Amino acid sequence: MADPGRFLKGTRLGLVANHTSLAGDRRHSVSHFQQDQRFELKKLFAPEHGFYGTDQDMAPVAGHADPASGLEVVSLYGDRAASLHPDPGILQDIDTLVFDIQDIGSRYYTFIYTMANCMAACRQAGVAMVVCDRPNPINGLDVEGNRVTEACRSFVGQYPIANRHGMTCGELALLFNEHFAIGCDLTVVPMRGWRRAMWFDETGLLWTPPSPNMPSLAAAAVYPGMCLVEGTQLSEGRGTTLPFELCGAPSIGAHRLAQHLNRQALPGAFFRPHYFKPTCHKWAGETCGGIQLHITDRQTFKPVITGIAVIMAIAELYPKEFAWRTEPYEFVKDPPAIDLLYGNPQMRKIFAQQQTPLAAIEESWENDLDAFLPLRKSFLIYEGE
Repeated sequence: MADPGRFLKGTRLGLVANHTSLAGDRRHSVSHFQQDQRFELKKLFAPEHGFYGTDQDMAPVAGHADPASGLEVVSLYGDRAASLHPDPGILQDIDTLVFDIQDIGSRYYTFIYTMANCMAACRQAGVAMVVCDRPNPINGLDVEGNRVTEACRSFVGQYPIANRHGMTCGELALLFNEHFAIGCDLTVVPMRGWRRAMWFDETGLLWTPPSPNMPSLAAAAVYPGMCLVEGTQLSEGRGTTLPFELCGAPSIGAHRLAQHLNRQALPGAFFRPHYFKPTCHKWAGETCGGIQLHITDRQTFKPVITGIAVIMAIAELYPKEFAWRTEPYEFVKDPPAIDLLYGNPQMRKIFAQQQTPLAAIEESWENDLDAFLPLRKSFLIYEGE
């Protein structure tokens, strides 16, 4: 990454960061900014999961003092929807707000919307915004899925981008700022040496789990599809050591499900029968039958359609046990969680009709991708497409 210091305006800084905010020398960004005599780091801001990534999904995060730096940490994920949109007043003693957090490359992951909402607050407060770009860990080439309709916008789909968008935070910031008209004073600090075809394990960087249930690159790779399981009453493996790689429930026969899925010969995927007992979240303390999703070829693997195939298989084999999630999701009660995640009500309609071919589902995304891909291309920073 280039030296962000030469892009900063004024001397008073705020930093949106968490435990993933490591520089190339593996020191935290806070250390760099605090020791840089050109600036005064005034306060820190933390997204969902907190500054140290200790809080579970959708858990309110309280503000606190950072024990390492002594700085105030302002939470950008509280106990109500309004907390997701920073009050411009909290920026009154800041000249520039810096965003430096590792994303995972999927539309549902909320860090990119914390970034967008900070950009909007900066515009209102007359504060400059700098985004320190970081790799898309599941590569910057592959794009899959549909866009979000207006009625299903939420903190897991605030803008109509594809489920797997193939962009970096910096590229998304440019897209949000110009095309979706946030209109802040934005500067993106580009990376050095990153190529679009790279996966995270090819960058030489340390994988730092950005949230409690994102422990590995393997979890990030399946997440664009397996996160859809959150819209059901099935366990997505939270409370185990393999979140999002696992899926199941107490009533499911693991071997029957795995055989059914493997017969479909989904590209780059193998399903192993697996029993697991979550320690928290859905079905905590109960033994669940299900599968572990193994990626056998990540170049051909399609995470979104694979995640849908897993849910469809369980709904087909165990229709009496299958149910959609009805609890509020990201402060939204209606539409239901699956509509917010998928981006429209079509997933529920597909399941109600039954026996819809996976190829037909992929074909239903064509118009969305035809609109998104040219738009995306105009905001790409790095070569490779």
